[in-house]
Amino acid sequence: MRLNSYFLWLPCRSMSLRTLLCVSLLLLSACKEQVNVTSGAAKDFGKPLVLASNYPLYFFASQIAGDAVEIRMPEMDGDPAMWWPSSPDLSLMQNADLIILNGAAYESWLAFTSIPAGLTVDTTTDIQDRLLPIENVTLHQHGPEGEHSHEATAFTTWLDPNMAIEQARVIARELSLLVPAQAEGFAERLARLEEKLTALDQSLESAFLKLDGQPIVFSHPVFQYLQHRYGLNGQSVHWEPDTEPGVKQWVDFQNLLREHQAKLMIWEGQPSQVMIERLQQQGIRSVIFDPVANRPASSDYFGVMKANLVQLENE
Repeated sequence: MRLNSYFLWLPCRSMSLRTLLCVSLLLLSACKEQVNVTSGAAKDFGKPLVLASNYPLYFFASQIAGDAVEIRMPEMDGDPAMWWPSSPDLSLMQNADLIILNGAAYESWLAFTSIPAGLTVDTTTDIQDRLLPIENVTLHQHGPEGEHSHEATAFTTWLDPNMAIEQARVIARELSLLVPAQAEGFAERLARLEEKLTALDQSLESAFLKLDGQPIVFSHPVFQYLQHRYGLNGQSVHWEPDTEPGVKQWVDFQNLLREHQAKLMIWEGQPSQVMIERLQQQGIRSVIFDPVANRPASSDYFGVMKANLVQLENE
């Protein structure tokens, strides 16, 4: 419990008044600390507290940190790219020892908060030259969040396992600066994580090679790094799995198919049976490739990627 010291400068006419002020301020300080505890802002003071701004970073950091560091991420409903921190989230950030950011224009909320720059680390620091711009940024419907446009930089960097490795290395480096005594353990766990990501990269490359350059339509513009890494012949639309496209969207889709004769559509989530059947009528198969933007309900990053591979290999 922190003791506010400014009461020492208050003018007092008697020792009893001074004592009363002291006791009152101590109680106020204790109440403030109690509010922080109940709002989730407190941490286990036995370990440094590190926050991650999305699930992939949380997973990588957890794999590297082991038990040496407490890793947390905010609770997020809906599209994480549209997430905005609440007051308890901001309070938690202010109590953190380090905040791991994805970068690549992912954290749009950062410019509107007072988080000290010294608390944050951008995990795309070492791969700025590999970030991809988004061309033809358009306003579109995005489920319950309403209309919006994606930023002019693609941010789902973790869909390229090689870029994910670079982000994990930044995390390990920062954790080693935070807890130097655990640097060797961080390095060992980073090496194991890199091995898994390299194996994932090889499996994805093998699966996508079987597509042999055939045209693909992506349901949403979040697959840029996947497309770039594996040389996919893809075009993106702005469709949501749980929202039936409107007449104009279907018309635009037909116009796209005239130039880009795709027989495969890759979705970020499970589309409705109506959409699957309507696409089948046009000779287009639907495949789900979860970009792992959200915390999985019963798996982890590699579990979701394995399920994605199964979807691809069944085609």
